[in-house]
Amino acid sequence: MLFSQVIGQRETKEQLVHMVQHNRLSHALLFLGKEGSGALSLAFAMAQYLVCEQVNGKGVKDIEKLTAVKERPGEETSLFAPSLFGEPDPVSSIQDPASGIQHPVSSNQHPVPQTDACGECPACQKAAQLVHPDIHFSYPVVTKKPGEQPISADYIIEWREFILQHPYANAYDWLQFIAAENKQGNITSRECGEIIKKLNLKSFEAGYKILIMWMPELLGKEGNKLLKLIEEPPAGTLFMLVAENEGLILPTILSRTQLIKLPPLHARDIEATLELQEGVPVKKAEQIAAISDGNYHEALQQLAHSDEDWELLLRDWLNSILKTGPVAQVKWIDEISKIGREKQKQFLMYFIHILQTALQLRTGGGSRTGNQGSLYDFALRFNKLCGLEQQEAIVQELDQAIYYVERNANAKMLFHALSIKLYHIISNKSVILIQ
Repeated sequence: MLFSQVIGQRETKEQLVHMVQHNRLSHALLFLGKEGSGALSLAFAMAQYLVCEQVNGKGVKDIEKLTAVKERPGEETSLFAPSLFGEPDPVSSIQDPASGIQHPVSSNQHPVPQTDACGECPACQKAAQLVHPDIHFSYPVVTKKPGEQPISADYIIEWREFILQHPYANAYDWLQFIAAENKQGNITSRECGEIIKKLNLKSFEAGYKILIMWMPELLGKEGNKLLKLIEEPPAGTLFMLVAENEGLILPTILSRTQLIKLPPLHARDIEATLELQEGVPVKKAEQIAAISDGNYHEALQQLAHSDEDWELLLRDWLNSILKTGPVAQVKWIDEISKIGREKQKQFLMYFIHILQTALQLRTGGGSRTGNQGSLYDFALRFNKLCGLEQQEAIVQELDQAIYYVERNANAKMLFHALSIKLYHIISNKSVILIQ
């Protein structure tokens, strides 16, 4: 995976590239990010960046060795010698970072920008398919045979298929993919032994031996077997742990890693990705991104269960409460009760997001930018509809309604009661949201 294929996280990408380019890369990194933030994808991109032949200069160095000559016995080989055959190739120049001197470089040796892997060299192609011999993986697995401790290699075929299809999936999705049913996934003591064995071998192709461990929270005390290896790894060995909950990681392991903390994704990044990669219409992408809470996995789940226009549905509801009366309310409640619990929950979350946007506008923390015009207008009208205390009361009622929806409450009774409560909260200021 390339850095450019990871959603958002621009500052974190720049930080990682800077660490590599300035030789400040720790031998053990902990990518810490909530579900859907892209921590695992970023670890894959980092691994591919490190093994890329264009980034680490392997391809250029091989050519330089062929063209290098020695003018006198014992003299150091020049890395910028002319062509072996008569006329020199068309040249440009490259600056030696140590001396600042401009050296000619043949046209087929142009350096590529080093802010991302090339995606084309053999190492990149192997890394992208999760088959590079120097990139190893460790992840939660379940027992295949009773009495035997499983290891990640038992599921390597399933792992590759799963990650290539669902790079932003969570651990629950993975366990369901391997038919774990109700079994608890773990990283076992036997797995730790396999890790030690692999990382003590020499690298096959790249300058690094890399281990990507997903969900180190599921390492029990057996994880202490890895402490010496993490603290004093063989040369060129890199650990990349990918976690969601810092508090569940063994303190002895946590203290030996460099923390790379990922924030939730920006709604605009989720919106753009839904539009470009999933073909979602702009308005629907905006609505889904607004209620995904920076979680792209959640956004995909909502996309799979949502074909409703939440904004129109919300306007109809509020107008039935404040303008058109009980008959319209009953009709609206019949419609909302038929769409299923997951969609009902998404609708209520969308309403909460509208209120949050209204609060930002009220306090001066919101602005109308990009494709947020529709949300902005709706939130602005809602500020005219009711005051801050009323909005806080509505949020509390919506949170409670989500709680009951998740517990399979009767939808008609729930939304009928909620309609009555909203009427009493905002009845003193009956500004209609649409003309």
